[in-house]
Amino acid sequence: MKTRTIGNTGIEVTEVSFGCASIGNLYRKVSDADAEAVLQTAWDAGIRYLDTAPHYGRGLSETRLGRFLQGRDRGSYALSSKLGRVLSPSPQPIAEADSYIEPLPNLVSYDYSGDGIRASFEQTCGRLGVTRLDIAYVHDIGAYTHGAEVNAGHMEAFFGSGYEALVKLKEAGRIGAFGLGVNECQVCLDVMDHGPIDVILLAGRLTLLDRSAIHELGCGFLVVRGLDRVRVRLGQLSEHLGDAEWLDGAFSAGDLMMVSVLLRLRMSGILAEFPRLAAYVARGEARPAYQRAFAAQLAINAPAG
Repeated sequence: MKTRTIGNTGIEVTEVSFGCASIGNLYRKVSDADAEAVLQTAWDAGIRYLDTAPHYGRGLSETRLGRFLQGRDRGSYALSSKLGRVLSPSPQPIAEADSYIEPLPNLVSYDYSGDGIRASFEQTCGRLGVTRLDIAYVHDIGAYTHGAEVNAGHMEAFFGSGYEALVKLKEAGRIGAFGLGVNECQVCLDVMDHGPIDVILLAGRLTLLDRSAIHELGCGFLVVRGLDRVRVRLGQLSEHLGDAEWLDGAFSAGDLMMVSVLLRLRMSGILAEFPRLAAYVARGEARPAYQRAFAAQLAINAPAG
């Protein structure tokens, strides 16, 4: 499987990753055997970038992933987890927490200070059975998760000592890259104003309805990625499409996905440089299947009442 490099860090990840929320019992209980089986399937498919978090089943996902990785060459895969939640034992079992069914019996506290970042990091390494992370994401900092008032304290703690703790961990070789794993654009801009980061994992802001990642962060990402490289890829796709209406004959789910991807570039103006692709996107947007998908997401995100 092809790999990509994270910025200038030298950390390589496969183009497809396996996100381990599901093996933390997200929405339903998963057996240890099924968790092992799905991880093995991902591994057999060539996926070598695995992402997890303490939040996923209150340590259950990390524990299961660590068990799976035990004995495998540490240099054969890239591993990321998330920092900012510090776990402590619960006096009693927990039936459900944050949509995770029967998570590990741990309580959660948020701590984005240097002490909290270091404690979260060491706990994560212990559950995973490793001494370093390829990528460490600061998890769910921001007003979206905590509200403006509470988050102000978290940001003060992070800027006061948490950010520097990440820099020190990277300098010590304990992490290869660090950044944010969040649900909103503004906190990304705030942190980048404070200091450089290597990577952003941004959830839910590049959908048919919510395009804020493009409007607020898209141009910066394109510059980092390299506009020339983007144009080369688009040229290859345009040549493959040729004068055909769709990628592989009849309209398919592949076209639906490709149109959604190409729409990300519309605001940048690059798409207009490739008339065939611009016309292809316009045809896709006019398809009932695309319109139904957009309408369905609009209904899901509509305010109640």
